[in-house]
Amino acid sequence: MQQAVFYSKGTKDSVICELCPHQCIIKPGNYGICGARMNQSGQLIADSYGKITALHSDPIEKKPLYHFYPGSKILSVGSFGCNLKCTFCQNYHISQPDYHFSLPYKHYNPNEIVDMAMTVDNNIGVASTYNEPVISFEFVKDTAILAREKGLKNVMVSNGFINPEPLSELLEVIDAFNIDLKAFTNDFYKNITQSRLQPVLKTLQAIAATNAHLEITHLVIPGLNDDRKQFREMVKWIAGELGKYIPLHISRYFPQHKLKTDTTPTETIFEFFETAKKHLAYVYPGNIHTYGGISDTHCPGCSITVIERGGYSTGIKNLKADGKCSKCNFQIIKHLKSWN
Repeated sequence: MQQAVFYSKGTKDSVICELCPHQCIIKPGNYGICGARMNQSGQLIADSYGKITALHSDPIEKKPLYHFYPGSKILSVGSFGCNLKCTFCQNYHISQPDYHFSLPYKHYNPNEIVDMAMTVDNNIGVASTYNEPVISFEFVKDTAILAREKGLKNVMVSNGFINPEPLSELLEVIDAFNIDLKAFTNDFYKNITQSRLQPVLKTLQAIAATNAHLEITHLVIPGLNDDRKQFREMVKWIAGELGKYIPLHISRYFPQHKLKTDTTPTETIFEFFETAKKHLAYVYPGNIHTYGGISDTHCPGCSITVIERGGYSTGIKNLKADGKCSKCNFQIIKHLKSWN
């Protein structure tokens, strides 16, 4: 049993979890909304600590991270539970309590994860992903500290729904984030995810203010978050508040979990791609067959192609060893592995 951090005592042996903005008040024997943090006799327990449901070596581009050591691999680790209740959840079988309590899992300690990461060819580190890593805060941080000591990099793929204090601790050990910005209205977050937009925006601002690498994913769902005006406002906010060089991945939705809305038309993805390119330097379509180099990375300074992509295959060209454009010297990739 691993005692959790970021909680306080409530009344009648209840505890108040202070990890994320839900601030769940949890009675003895019960879990918070995430299904991973429970009250055991007046103590908050990180029940998912070391319980791993998914463990794979993935291309870094699959996270997706296109500007963080492109062409490399990363050991991807997932547990169970989530502090959001997205009706369209793509990994609901490991994230939602209705399903994951019956899941098989294997126990690993942080040392075992790091040792495994050290043996994977072309591997740069450990990615906390698949389910929501925020709710596995203790395991993620313990593993990240050990990984950094071994010279490995740490990645988090997250919904960004976390309180500022635990986020500040993660920012000390996490090298790169992909944050899922699900919509740009609080109504969407409230009705579709049972959370709130503002804490996610604050998370994005906090990450962007540090040296951590940041990319954003936006899943476009017909009738729910595909309003053109709201999308333009979101893109302008990203450019203005976070910077025009933050990569944005615009992904196509496919029916999943409780939501049976039609698949996003490809025309919508390409339209949003063109809209975003007016404000952001790096925009990429996702979950869609691309053509004509639309998923390639081009230099904002001279438009030359510097990274070619086909699926998860990556070809580096016209980039110097320091990640600058070989033609105009524009800094494009800050994190580039020596084998590229």
